[in-house]
Order: sequence, then C-alpha cells, then structure tokens
Amino acid sequence: MSHSYQDKARALHKKYQGKIELTSPITVSSIEDLATVYSPGVAAPAQDIADHPHMVYDYTLKGRTIAVVSDGSAVLGLGNIGPEAALPVMEGKAMLFKQCAGLDAFPLCINTQDTEEIITFVKQIAPTFGGVNLEDISAPRCFEIEERLQDIGIPVFHDDQHGTAIVTLAGLINASKVVGIPLSEMNVVIQGVGAAGVAIAKLLLCHDQSFDGVCHPVKSIIMCDRQGIVHRGRTDLNSMKASLLEYTNTENKTGTLADALQGAHVFIGVSQGNTVTEDMVRSMADNPIIFAMANPTPEIAPELAHQAGAAIVSTGRSDYPNQVNNILAFPGVFKGALSAQATRITTKMKYAAAYALADLVPEPSATSILPKPLDPRVVDAVAQAVHLAA
Repeated sequence: MSHSYQDKARALHKKYQGKIELTSPITVSSIEDLATVYSPGVAAPAQDIADHPHMVYDYTLKGRTIAVVSDGSAVLGLGNIGPEAALPVMEGKAMLFKQCAGLDAFPLCINTQDTEEIITFVKQIAPTFGGVNLEDISAPRCFEIEERLQDIGIPVFHDDQHGTAIVTLAGLINASKVVGIPLSEMNVVIQGVGAAGVAIAKLLLCHDQSFDGVCHPVKSIIMCDRQGIVHRGRTDLNSMKASLLEYTNTENKTGTLADALQGAHVFIGVSQGNTVTEDMVRSMADNPIIFAMANPTPEIAPELAHQAGAAIVSTGRSDYPNQVNNILAFPGVFKGALSAQATRITTKMKYAAAYALADLVPEPSATSILPKPLDPRVVDAVAQAVHLAA
C-alpha cells in the first residue's frame, strides 16, 4: 500500500473517529412518542416475542443485523495485532455490509484468543443478531470455531475461508471457459494451508458429504505450505493439514512447490509474496491459470507470469485485472441467507453464490473473469441465488 493511502486513511479515521455510527429511523419528540418506543408501549412487542420467539424477526433489528466478530489474531497482512488494532478493519467490514447490502453490522472485537471462550461468546450474542461474520481469526482455530457454531440457529460464516473460496471458484469457472479446459480436467496446486486455502480446496473438490446439489469438481489438488507439498510421509502436519490428505494429493506426491507445479493447469496462491518464479510457471501445462492472491505482494507479479506463458492471471489487488475480492461474496451471501431466515450457510448456498457471480460475466476473457468489486448487480444476484439455495 502506498504512503498516500496510508496517510489518507489515518486522516479519515481520525476525522470521523471511525467509520460507522448508530442511527434510528424514529424521532422521539413527544411524551406519546416516548411511551410508544419505550415504556409502557414496548412491553407489548416484548411480550409477543416471549410468547412467539420467531416474532423477534418482525419486531426488532435481528433479521437485518450482522455481528462482525474478531479476536485480532490474523488481521490482513499484519498478523496477530490484537482486538483494538483490528477494530478499524472490522468497522470497514460493517460499513461495507451497510453500503453494499443494506444490512446493519457491528464490529465486536473481543479480548480473548481462546477457542472455547470465542465459541461461548458467539453463542451468547446469538439472540441479538441475524448472522455472525467471523473475521481475521487465525488457523487452525478458525476451523473448529466455525464448525462448532453451526447449530446456534443463525448463520455463522468465516469470510476469510468461504468468501475467498466462493470468489475463487467463480473466477475459475470463467477461466476454464477462456482456456477451454473443463474444471473436471484441471490439476490444481494451492499454496497456503490456512483458512482460505483449505476452504478453496474443499469447495473446488465439493468435499461435503451433506451437499445435495450439482457439483463440478476439479480433477485433483495438491496443497503446499512453507515446507513444500503436504503428503502422507510428513510428521509435522497439524490435524487440519493431515485431514486434507483424505481428498488431496491422492498420488502422494512429495517435494517442493516447484515439483508440485510441474504439469499443473492452475496455481492458487493464498500465502506470501514472491514465492513463484517464471521457471515454475513455464513448467506448468500449456496456458496455465495463475491466481496469485497474496497481498499486497502477489506470489508472482502478473507481468512476470504473463511473460512466462500464463494465459490468465488473477490477484487480490485492485490495480490489476481479475481481482479476487471478498466484497463480491459476503454482502450478497448474508443478504440472501437473512432474507430466507436460514440457520446456516451451506455448501449448496456457496456454490449458488459462485455460479451467480460467474454468470455476471457472460463472455469472459483473459482480463475479465470476474465482475468488478463495486458492480451494482453483484449483491442482488448473489443474494437471490443464495436465497433460492436456502
């Protein structure tokens, strides 16, 4: 990020003391108004909800309000900077929910990084919110936290995982059309075995036994971390990495990232900058697809990837074509889920969101495989698809 944006951000945040505020659609200007919005009148809707709990969606903000929950342990590229430092980022997320989807959202940055305490906290705030967006919680804790919160009656969605996966799948659907290789024939290498990498692998392979929709999985996936290929012979794998071997690297290939990329059709990077070389790209199959999404420095610069023969290059940056940006997913996903009063966000809903995004680019090209991040069509298209899937 350039110094000009850093300076502008500091000035903006200081001027407004943040980016969101609470407002009310009602003005209290008389005793009658006061008696209606508060005591004694408010006792009537309160009693109605006590008698019929589902009426909370009719009478309160619950059905349109998201909690953006973070422990500050994995914030952007800054790492474990804590809850106070995470607050500007979560405010930004809340602001985007409002601007893009018309949903009210509030940042809740909590002073614990204990898995059990976070799970308990989210369960305890569930009566107030229609959904929970988990944000910037480090792996592997984020997987267990989200999984154990799927039965609390409202959608709980870790955007770092599934938002990235949805947009990546949408981009790959259209990239496959451009290069003329079906998803079912694609050998994929994913570098980065954190929240995003794992979720992308699961979605690309349709690894969900409860999924009852139509799925078009890729042919194969090999996962790589800093030590190279994730394979069965390694003794340093955590439980999440080990579980990936149930459905990735089925041939138990070993070696480095360079070894994994030989003959691959697709590289997906959600790791760190400058880890892929031009020679690695040249070793891939003809017309390879590169999703180099590390920010702010991609795994390989798009110019170098193209020089080495890449047919399509996508990054997480706004100054290059084909930006993979979670804003294409999370506002519409939550809008659709809340409108359907869904209790969770399922794999079927994620697939629906991805294909809705892909369909917004009816004639994809090497420089246009995804809608632009602020395309006004995106939220409603995704929301409608998610609502129907729910």
